[in-house]
Formats: sequence, C-alpha cells, structure tokens
Amino acid sequence: MEHAKPDEAEVDLRGLRCPLPVLKARNHLRKLDEGARVWIVTDDPLAVIDIPNFAREYEQGLLEQTVDANDEARFLLERRGRL
Repeated sequence: MEHAKPDEAEVDLRGLRCPLPVLKARNHLRKLDEGARVWIVTDDPLAVIDIPNFAREYEQGLLEQTVDANDEARFLLERRGRL
C-alpha cells in the first residue's frame, strides 16, 4: 500500500534497531523545510515508543502512526520549528 504523496518523502529504516531509527529520522527532518512531511518506515519494535517520544520531546508533528500485520510501523512526521 502506497502512503506517500508526491510532496512527502519516504525514509526506509527497516532492518535498523534502536536508537538508529530515531537518529536517522531526526537527521532527515533537519534537512527539511518547516512544514515538510516525511514517512518513516521501520520494523524496529521499539519505534512505536521511540518515534512518538522523539516527536513530542522535539516538538515535531506526528500526524499519523500505523502498524501493519507484519509489525512494520509507519510514521508521518512534519518538520516544525527548530530541530
């Protein structure tokens, strides 16, 4: 299922384990303009805790979060303010 819209990038972080998905998501967000959105895709079971905590702590937008039957998690993040 394709979630990304043309103006939304997708970063595939499958195969990486904590803390790498959060660190790579943060690094990717830093490169974006404010208001830009990115899908983070990961199979790290801790990401369902770590990514929302990261978004809250750094005041970034977590617009959508899903986990499929294969335990693959997808997060739609929006760059907000300074990171």
